[in-house]
Amino acid sequence: MLDVQKIQAAINMIAAEKKLPKEKLVEIIEAALKTAYKKDFGNKDENVNVHFDLESGELEISVEKTIVETVEDENLEISIAEIDDEDFSVGDVIEIDVTDEVLQQDGDVFGRIASQAARQVIIQKVADSEKEKIYDLFSDKEGEVVNMRVDLVEGGKVVFDYNGNSVTLPRGEQVSRDNYVADNRMYLYVAEVSKEENMLPKVVLSRKRAELVPAIFAEYVPEIAEEIVSIDGVVRHPGVKTKILVSSTYDEVDPAGTLIGQKGMRVKAVMEELGGEKIDIIPNSGDIRDVIARSLTPADVVKVEQGEDEDSYIAYIPYGERAKAVGRGGINVHLASELTGVRISLEELEQTEDQKREEAEAALDNEQQS
Repeated sequence: MLDVQKIQAAINMIAAEKKLPKEKLVEIIEAALKTAYKKDFGNKDENVNVHFDLESGELEISVEKTIVETVEDENLEISIAEIDDEDFSVGDVIEIDVTDEVLQQDGDVFGRIASQAARQVIIQKVADSEKEKIYDLFSDKEGEVVNMRVDLVEGGKVVFDYNGNSVTLPRGEQVSRDNYVADNRMYLYVAEVSKEENMLPKVVLSRKRAELVPAIFAEYVPEIAEEIVSIDGVVRHPGVKTKILVSSTYDEVDPAGTLIGQKGMRVKAVMEELGGEKIDIIPNSGDIRDVIARSLTPADVVKVEQGEDEDSYIAYIPYGERAKAVGRGGINVHLASELTGVRISLEELEQTEDQKREEAEAALDNEQQS
């Protein structure tokens, strides 16, 4: 038989713990029982009504059927000959009580189904409630960084604490070089705060987006908020290198120097926040050739010429500088091209006589030492 007292106790307990209305939990159980009846006793097309009275513990299950002369579908119809009540006639819809039949045959199954359904929906309800809470916390912070404490690291899952609320950093927004250790603090970029088509809230935090870097700089460089210095572009290979293009509204202000700070303190602070990621800060002179040359740092560039079309340029570098210009895995030249928005090809100049002589002397020294 259906353990009504157990269901009553479960509803009362869950309603108190999760702060959900009891009426909602009753609706969940009624819907679960309706589905169970259709699956085990009737037909998916049947009109089934379930009513559970939480106070009295009474359960009623009924099936609606249309009164007809000749039954063609016994799941939906009943013969007028079977109806004793003279108040009904052909075409009327009658409710047939099947409660006793169901409970006597399979009451335990129904109780289990009701409990499982309630548990699943409550879990989903709590998850949706948490999403709403996180959405409210970050609704006005999109495009900003927020400093948070690492609360839990479990496998690939990283959970941060923000004002007592748990916020998960998606695996796809993590950087492998980051030191995700409990109680460590770090900045996270609020990449997206929105509501999807189903109106469920969506908050995406990131340690991977390029926008994280200028947002952290803004925390250390007040001139950015004061609009004395602006960041015109940023490209990033997370965990390895970032290149930033900067300018100033005042000729007397050195934008790159402002971000670097006295004795490099500002840029060092940001690099530490990024786990030691290299940062190249490039002043935006407005001259594409100059910007290309500076963006290939740490390589020296002798000159830059336009290529065969307006979107391609050739950077001429001294002999032996190719490795610096290209960078490991081609990262440096790729970021320079992405930052400037043009294709950059490298042309290494011929070795000078001095370089040849130095190279020969170095080879000779190595030979003698060996």
